[in-house]
Amino acid sequence: MNPIQPEQTVFLLQLALPTAKNEHRTTRSVIEAIPADNGDYRPDPISKSAMELAWHIVAAEHRFYSGIVAGQFDFTPNHRPESVRTPADIGQWYGNSFSKNFEKLSALQSDHLCKPIDFRGMFQLPAVAYFEFSLRHSIHHRGQLSAYLRAMGGKVPAIYGESYDSAEAKKAAQAG
Repeated sequence: MNPIQPEQTVFLLQLALPTAKNEHRTTRSVIEAIPADNGDYRPDPISKSAMELAWHIVAAEHRFYSGIVAGQFDFTPNHRPESVRTPADIGQWYGNSFSKNFEKLSALQSDHLCKPIDFRGMFQLPAVAYFEFSLRHSIHHRGQLSAYLRAMGGKVPAIYGESYDSAEAKKAAQAG
């Protein structure tokens, strides 16, 4: 495989930034759809609770994005702050974190984006490659979280097109 060229890194980042913005919006809507009174729901005793899974998504995404910007990953645990108690709080924290990281990511230059970053000694990829890796990670766990929602008494928001619940809400609004 040929090494990535600096101009390719800028292209890849510019291609991924709008996708990240859309996926962020969708992920935030799934997190905020967690019923506030049932955040401890877990489908199995070994599964993360809905709130734990939501925090995992936002903390990991922040770790990836800030690591790309810094040129190295910080694997210090990023525990949920005491002030972040509800799904809405996680959504707000996520929105603030994403905005700051997005601005910094958007400003990265090709020389930075093509530098390899080590990931736990498992692999070393150009910085830009972790952007796509992070998107897939968030989407994967968002899918898990969306599968929790109905079982915990919540409604599934539109993800890639209308969901049953978003379509029903639209019908009710039109009839109302």
